[in-house]
Amino acid sequence: MLVAQQAQVIETLTARVAELERQLGRNSRNSSQPPSADGPVVPSRAARRRGGRRPGKQPGADGRSLHVVADPDEVIEHVPTSCAGCGAGLADVASDGVVRRQVHDIPPITARVVEHRLHRRRCACGHRTRAEAPAGVGAPACYGPNLRALAAYLVVYQHVPVARAAQLIADVTGAHPSTGWITSVLAPTAAAVAPTNAVILELLRTAAVLHVDETSSNITGIRWWLHVAATPLLTAYHLHRSRGRVAVTEFGVLPDYRGTLVHDSLTLYDAYTLARHALCGAHLVRELTAAVEAHPDKVWPAQAIRALHQLNIAAHHAREQHLPLIPPEIADPLHRSFRHAVIVGLAEHPRRPGPRQSPTRNLLQRLAARAEQVVLFARDLTVPFTNNQAERDLRPTKTQLKISGCHRSPDTARAWLAIRGYISTARKHGHNALVALHDAITGNPWMPPQAVMQP
Repeated sequence: MLVAQQAQVIETLTARVAELERQLGRNSRNSSQPPSADGPVVPSRAARRRGGRRPGKQPGADGRSLHVVADPDEVIEHVPTSCAGCGAGLADVASDGVVRRQVHDIPPITARVVEHRLHRRRCACGHRTRAEAPAGVGAPACYGPNLRALAAYLVVYQHVPVARAAQLIADVTGAHPSTGWITSVLAPTAAAVAPTNAVILELLRTAAVLHVDETSSNITGIRWWLHVAATPLLTAYHLHRSRGRVAVTEFGVLPDYRGTLVHDSLTLYDAYTLARHALCGAHLVRELTAAVEAHPDKVWPAQAIRALHQLNIAAHHAREQHLPLIPPEIADPLHRSFRHAVIVGLAEHPRRPGPRQSPTRNLLQRLAARAEQVVLFARDLTVPFTNNQAERDLRPTKTQLKISGCHRSPDTARAWLAIRGYISTARKHGHNALVALHDAITGNPWMPPQAVMQP
């Protein structure tokens, strides 16, 4: 029985590999793609039309349809008063059935003013005592936690510029907060989510597989560096003037990390030797694609790309079949094909005199020296092919810069990142971002489970 199942798996993998080779032949120009496109090839529109796929939602994809609910909030009865045929009155005629029509809408939103009267009482001893104000009621007139959560949600999660956020709140709620007030919301909200972010850092330090990356940021026209550490269930950010080891060590996740670290082979991560390292396959494929374009007469770059893509497909299928490993009948030839491509490439691009080498030679030396880190995803199925998780968690920071421009100060940027990491982690756990912000502002921040299971 087991032999038959393995044979079926191998047959399926072989068919997928053959289909991949046909796609690579049709779309060789499309193989250079950003790391966010996980998988070998993103088919063009023309290719999708040839395959019979229509634009839009595909069969089997998740969707959201509007359905009639069993218990509506309000029921309005509409009874005909006269016959549409002869005109006779229908007031005393018995019902002959009901057709239900439901309208899903929201009530008009308006800001409510709640007055808190803090009474004083004079004791017989002569001392006057005033009632304590509830949390968040610290001024004669102030905005409440719902508006604070909405302001933080719009600016941090939806990337709405501060001025437009103020206008949106005014149009929707009738409240008229200033842009200064909206900006002032960030710092106390960041302080409110700090306990959760501390827990997130502790969980990241013990994650089985951890994704890390970095990107530049702009603060008052000066370049800063933003570092991220993430898993499918956790996100944390760190801002620093440096891109290097000082910043990563200050972040506090990697110095004692002992799991599998997935990254883009930036040399600064090599300093953390307690971890097992895995290199991002998407970055390597992009570099190999550049080698294809630089050396169109060479066979080895396309062979290396094909071997990595086929190993990725085989890893996906092995996970789908709940296998502990890729079957050796599939994995071993692909590993040999990849090693052979690297060996041929090194022979065809010999080392030049001096320390400075060509990009192709540097790539080949890295593939040879770190071969096990390159193919770790195919030997350990808990390790992903790409570093897409870190890329996806960094992308909102770039979106913020494009829409709202640079941050005005490092403190504002750190507050924004603290809130973003909190929201991102809550969303990864399926929680509503606005509710999670409201809970934090009211003193009960959402907390991730202390034992986060990694996929």
